[in-house]
Amino acid sequence: MRNSAPARTRELIGRLAVEHRLDLKEYEELVEGFTPEIAAYAAGRAVELRTRVYGTDVYIRGLIEISSYCKNDCLYCGLRRSNRMAERYRLDAGEILACCDAGYELGFRTFVLQGGEDTAFTDEVACGIVSSIKEAHPDCALTLSLGERNRGSYQALFDAGADRYLLRHETADPAHYARLHPADLSWDRRMACLRDLKDIGYQVGCGFMVGSPFQTPATLAADLKFIEEFRPAMVGIGPFVPHHATPFAHEPAGTADMTCYLLSLLRLIGPELLLPATTALGTIDPCGRERGMQAGANVVMPNLSPTDVRKKYELYDNKACAGSEAAEGLTDLSRRMEAIGYRVVVDRGDAKRRMEAGREGSAD
Repeated sequence: MRNSAPARTRELIGRLAVEHRLDLKEYEELVEGFTPEIAAYAAGRAVELRTRVYGTDVYIRGLIEISSYCKNDCLYCGLRRSNRMAERYRLDAGEILACCDAGYELGFRTFVLQGGEDTAFTDEVACGIVSSIKEAHPDCALTLSLGERNRGSYQALFDAGADRYLLRHETADPAHYARLHPADLSWDRRMACLRDLKDIGYQVGCGFMVGSPFQTPATLAADLKFIEEFRPAMVGIGPFVPHHATPFAHEPAGTADMTCYLLSLLRLIGPELLLPATTALGTIDPCGRERGMQAGANVVMPNLSPTDVRKKYELYDNKACAGSEAAEGLTDLSRRMEAIGYRVVVDRGDAKRRMEAGREGSAD
């Protein structure tokens, strides 16, 4: 039985590379079958698919962290409202537009406005910011990552010019979700928001933490199956990294190895997905960006926020925000990508059209 397990896992990976779907138990087998050798095999298949769809292009997004205020109290997040030690800040419209202007000069053609669920960013305020950015830079894509809002709010922001919305589902298992969040946050509500965003016409991104407390192979399998069925444009995953001022301060962090393996599986599920090598991955591994690309990722999100607030947006301890993680380090990032055979491009980097099953490769 020991000798047959790797063959079975390779067979599942090969089938996933062709059909882009498995059943729930098969995804669980893949998660449980992780070994460095299996991960390397999955990465090889993933890079093959990534290259067929996107070549060696790496899309850059200018990340602007607009506020560290948040009304929520998620158990894993350093921005949680009950963290009295958090340094709070809020960028105004002029500061946000100045970040976009600077990013445009550096070559960014997508801006990502991310923040806690800050009630100061009403529809009127947020729509005004979106309109100003699109007026100043009509050739750029604008992504919002501002948490749960009502459908009318999402529609207003879309009508103002927002192109994409990132809302991590965190876990596709309702019971697991309840163990990561306070009672006033609902898994059903999170799923409803994702459906609203897709219905409105956004390019939608979802995602989850790898190695979060109480996560199991079964919950990860549910995440993979959810992404297969929901078919988002982008999936952002990164290792869970604890924050000292949260209830999960002493929980073990997720690993770069499992994160990269899951990136490969996501690429096999969706050859056309936009998959970032996230800041969290770069935080726990100095070569996280490179490892992510070599596992099938094709997006990086350097930080365009004003330098004096970057450390204040502390989702987790020791968040990387310098070097190639910073917009000013774009030359270094380009050099590092070129060293492993990839190239940073000046492009909006929209998701490609969904490819037809069976055309991307053959099963082993």
